[in-house]
This record gives sequence, C-alpha cells and structure tokens, in this order.
Amino acid sequence: MKKNKNRHELVEKNTFWLIVFTVIAVSFGGLVEIVPLFFSKQTTEPVEGLKPYTALQMEGRDIYIRDGCHVCHSQMIRPFRAETERYGNYSLAGEHVWEHPFLWGSKRTGPDLARIGGRYSDEWHRVHLINPRDVVPESNMPSFPWLETNILDGKLTPDKLRIFRDFGVPYTDADIEGATEAVKGKTEMEALIAYLQSLGHALK
Repeated sequence: MKKNKNRHELVEKNTFWLIVFTVIAVSFGGLVEIVPLFFSKQTTEPVEGLKPYTALQMEGRDIYIRDGCHVCHSQMIRPFRAETERYGNYSLAGEHVWEHPFLWGSKRTGPDLARIGGRYSDEWHRVHLINPRDVVPESNMPSFPWLETNILDGKLTPDKLRIFRDFGVPYTDADIEGATEAVKGKTEMEALIAYLQSLGHALK
C-alpha cells in the first residue's frame, strides 16, 4: 500500500509551486499591512498646524536633496527613548503627507534633522555649512562654501509649487505667481537655511 505524501512536502520539493505560494503569501501579507494605511486619517491627513513650504523653503529643500544632505541625515525620529530625549517627539506620518519624495532616510551618520528648526540661529547654520568644524570640532561633515555665492533666479520655482499642488499641497494661485519674486536674488545659503529652520514646527 502506497504511503500518502505530505502535501506540504510536495510544495517544498517543487520549486515552481514553492515560488507561487511564497509570492501569494507575501502579497497577501503586504496587502493586509499596507492597504489600511490608505484609509487611515493618521497617515493621509496633515497634522494640525502643518504649513506648505514657502517658495524659498522649497528651493532650499531641492538644494538639500541636490547636495546629498539626506544621505547622511535622517528626518524620522523613531519612538526610542534615546532618540526622543535627544531630538524631541517621535515623527508622525501626518507631518510628511506633503513631502514628495519623503526624506525620512535611514543613514544616521549625522544627527536627525526632523526638529532642527529654531534650535540654532541662522548665523550658526551659515557658519556650520561653510565649515562645520568651526562650530562642531569633531564633525566629519563636508563644507558647502559655494552656497553663499550661488544665486537663485527663481525661474523654475512656480513650476515646483504647481507640481506639488497637483500632489495635493494647498498652494494658491498667488503663491505660485509670486514664487519667482520671492526667491530671485537670494543665495542658495539663504534658501537652505530657510528650509532647515522650517523643519519640525508642526508638532508642538
């Protein structure tokens, strides 16, 4: 009399079916975890007090991305005591609903910047960006002296705000129309500092 083979064993020994059932299991698990987030107010609606970036802050954000600041600095405070005591309240999804792309990051070479806004003066940031070791002697952050000499013309700034409005960020026509004048003649240093100073104010 033939011994009945265990069905689980049949799947394990058949590469094709093992792949098929693994994909099904992972897909189902992913859907169960991810789909509810699309309908949760905590992840789809901005926290109270969240404001869109100004034209100058938006340019600063682009400079932040261009110069790779997000590679070494995260903007997501995890709910660990070591991080909340150092940086402040842990990050909430509602603080980032207007971020495209989000800049949470995972590489923590430098300190987290999620709540850096207002912690230091504009002058501190300027000195720090020109030569970080002038204010933090042990810093291994590179210098960014060109930010003081590069001047913004603002030609593309209205387009940037317009694109973000298409993503749901509440920019008005007046915001978009005045974007060029708001940044024209400003240095990249001013823009980046304006962006850094805007971070972390939405959550009290």
